Amino acid sequence: MSDEVLRSVEGGVATITINRPERRNALSWQVIRDLRTEMAWARESSDVRVIVLTGAGDRAFCAGADLSGMAEGASFVDLHEGRGELADLFVDMWSCGKPTIARVRGYALAGGFGLALACDFVVASDDSQFGTPEIDVGLWPFMITVPLVRSMPPKKVLELMLTGRRVDAAEAERIGFVNRVVAADALDGAVAELASTLASKSPAIVKLGRDSFYAVWDAAAREALDLLHPMLTITTMTEDSHEGIAAFVEKRKPEWKGR
Repeated sequence: MSDEVLRSVEGGVATITINRPERRNALSWQVIRDLRTEMAWARESSDVRVIVLTGAGDRAFCAGADLSGMAEGASFVDLHEGRGELADLFVDMWSCGKPTIARVRGYALAGGFGLALACDFVVASDDSQFGTPEIDVGLWPFMITVPLVRSMPPKKVLELMLTGRRVDAAEAERIGFVNRVVAADALDGAVAELASTLASKSPAIVKLGRDSFYAVWDAAAREALDLLHPMLTITTMTEDSHEGIAAFVEKRKPEWKGR
């Protein structure tokens, strides 16, 4: 691990921080690899129930790819393979089995925009800005298309991609790809509140339910129902499901075992 991606864990919440504030937390090949390593660690750690992804400082969550640094000394094949790492990171995030929260302060642009929207939830400060500026430098945001079209109406995605315009936090919340907007000084509290709520749920049921959610996202209705039906039966067979129902009947708080 480099010092450009940091990890802390408290109360079942792992906070993963891109630590390149001088570069507005831009994504280098090493940063992407380190993020994948951290996601794999968080997935396997029994100490982690929720993952928060953020950027160091108050200027940017992540301003996208480090265009100058990524091209240095790399062959065509290396560049092509490296770009696939970002797609793999998105898949890692969707399949990690634990809720993910993007804590956004400042810019979330290009690949950073996609990284935020690949999280389950986005909590943003009111001075945040989102956008896909690739069109203005002769590029196209291919790699972030999937997280964007999963987070807002497709024609809105196409508008942002074709115009390159910036979206402020208030519009982002109206469009629907940001879950909550708060004042900058309330951002940490809002993220902590959401993370604490998620961490208080059964990790077993969270994993089964979240995995099923992503499994049926792009499926046809009949195909989705064929998967969801047996998952309901499987869920009712878990220890945590039995405990949750017993706690409800007995009017007490459940004690989750994660099984």
